[in-house]
Amino acid sequence: QVQLVESGGGLVQPGGSLRLSCAASGFTFIFYAMNWYRQAPGKERELVAGSFRGSTNYADSVKGRFTISRDNAKNTVYLEMNSLKPEDTAVYFCNAARKIGLGNRDYWGQGTQVTVSS
Repeated sequence: QVQLVESGGGLVQPGGSLRLSCAASGFTFIFYAMNWYRQAPGKERELVAGSFRGSTNYADSVKGRFTISRDNAKNTVYLEMNSLKPEDTAVYFCNAARKIGLGNRDYWGQGTQVTVSS
């Protein structure tokens, strides 16, 4: 049974920091790219950051402020978020993705709310 369980969201003031965690189980973690997406009200879900085989990528809007990391021994991926802005407010989702043949296999967490407000 595949599970992705996010934690660490909450309310933070502008300029503050949060660290999200995503604990994975039920699949071979190291074979999967691990990503963080977010979705704000009325907006499409967007890729925030990804990590796979030592490489990372970030949305332009979070470069220099967010850091993705993964602990393959603990099957956990993290998102360190610094210098948070009100526009970072969204539900953040953990995603595991892998190419299987010509298709993709994706797993999703339930999401964790991040609210940046004074």
